Amino acid sequence: MSVEIKTTTVATIRNTFSHTRRRFGDKVASRYQEASFDLESATNFHYRPLWQPDKLLNDQTRTAVVMADWGSVSDPRQYYYGAYVGARAKMQENAEHDYAFCEKRNMLASLDPQSRQQICTLLLPLRHAELGANMNNSNIAADGFGTSLTQMHMFQAMDRLGIAQYLTRIGLMLDDGDVTILAEAKQLWMADPAWQGLRRYVEDSLVVRDWFELTLAQNLVSDGLVYPLLFHKFDDQLSANGAGQVGMLTEFMRLWFAESQRWVDALVKTVINESPENKARVETWIDVWSQRAVQALRPLTAKGLDASALDSVCSEFATRLKKIGLTGVSA
Repeated sequence: MSVEIKTTTVATIRNTFSHTRRRFGDKVASRYQEASFDLESATNFHYRPLWQPDKLLNDQTRTAVVMADWGSVSDPRQYYYGAYVGARAKMQENAEHDYAFCEKRNMLASLDPQSRQQICTLLLPLRHAELGANMNNSNIAADGFGTSLTQMHMFQAMDRLGIAQYLTRIGLMLDDGDVTILAEAKQLWMADPAWQGLRRYVEDSLVVRDWFELTLAQNLVSDGLVYPLLFHKFDDQLSANGAGQVGMLTEFMRLWFAESQRWVDALVKTVINESPENKARVETWIDVWSQRAVQALRPLTAKGLDASALDSVCSEFATRLKKIGLTGVSA
């Protein structure tokens, strides 16, 4: 008895979904492409939004920026939901290890009174700014056009909620689980003159209706100045004064900022390369918001940072803008 084994090749009829075939051609698409492009409905709506009857549900005119195709915006990290969750799980695992290490050894108990006071004054009130950033990015995700763009802002919104929670945990660790220090930090945010500039910046940004102006104000300008100042320069100063253990608790923020800059820069670069009109409008918005941000940060710098810290951050931010292609803007 003989057994004959044959193989049969089945020709693929379709290589990918229709929406990815129209954009990328009839070839196997990546998971990022399948989950990120041309998914939003753009025609055949049954009704207009009752809260905004002059717009469609997904409407490109919610910003003054004009793009022939918002699908040209892509994430250099190639994040869709699955990839994003996997990446953040790894970052959170490392962060949790650092927090557990500090808590187990009570490492913040050895902080000198001056460093402790500076942390309470310059870091803990930021959790309220982070919640504002969460709200801003949620609004952009609601009003923006194109899944590749809106999902980046939704991921950003959830990241800011997590960062606010990490800042809260630092306050709890400093206070042995009590909330007194956090309550004091809230009062600094609400009433301390040094924080009122940044607080006003955040609250004014909450009512910006043009979502692209809002992403510039929040994700490019505010983050581009606040994070280098309070999570890099301030950390360097704490380490120089013998309080380097705090850097373990803020490492997540520094890693996150380095990563988030990539998609923010790519977004802005794509938009300004679309047309001279877009570039001029973007430069005008950045000029306005960067001047406000620098003014808001000067009183905070005077609270305990080296006098040259803010100037150094502004210089680095100006260099970043020039790399994007915004030659008409200076921080």
